[in-house]
Amino acid sequence: MTTYLTADQHYGHANVIRLCDRPFRDVDHMAHELIVRHNAVVGPEDEVIHVGDFSLDEKRVPVILPRLRGRHVLVVGNHDRCHPCHKDWRRSRERYLAAGFVDVVEQLVLEGMLVHHMPYEGDDREKYHQYRPKDEGLVLLHGHVHGLWKTRGRMVNVGVDVRGYAPVSLEAIVEEIR
Repeated sequence: MTTYLTADQHYGHANVIRLCDRPFRDVDHMAHELIVRHNAVVGPEDEVIHVGDFSLDEKRVPVILPRLRGRHVLVVGNHDRCHPCHKDWRRSRERYLAAGFVDVVEQLVLEGMLVHHMPYEGDDREKYHQYRPKDEGLVLLHGHVHGLWKTRGRMVNVGVDVRGYAPVSLEAIVEEIR
């Protein structure tokens, strides 16, 4: 079993294609390509940690998730309806679990590294300041910033915009940090 991380797929989000200069015609083309690229690297027994912003449209979660190989954990992002910044996030969390995520969490620690959707700092997006992780000196595996950086100090962006629109293995991230 291999552990993979990915973030910021934004299934169903048309504006992200333009805003992030993604090479896709529309949301259906983007979904198709993200699924193909995901399944090209992830095996059925692998674990995939989605580090937030899986889908702008919660109704796409039970349609997309079963098409992706692996066992899936969601570390919530601000665009996921199950993030605490949204009304009724607790009920939404239950729907994400029913759709196939084995767990839905705000953050986790993986091999001594913090996994959280938002960076410690530096993206000039203070709208969600109260949801940012506390910097206690750990390497942070995150998303949220799209193409602003791949690595910045102890912060490592695992988002699709800097990872070839596919998940990246934990092993490759650890090697990159070295």
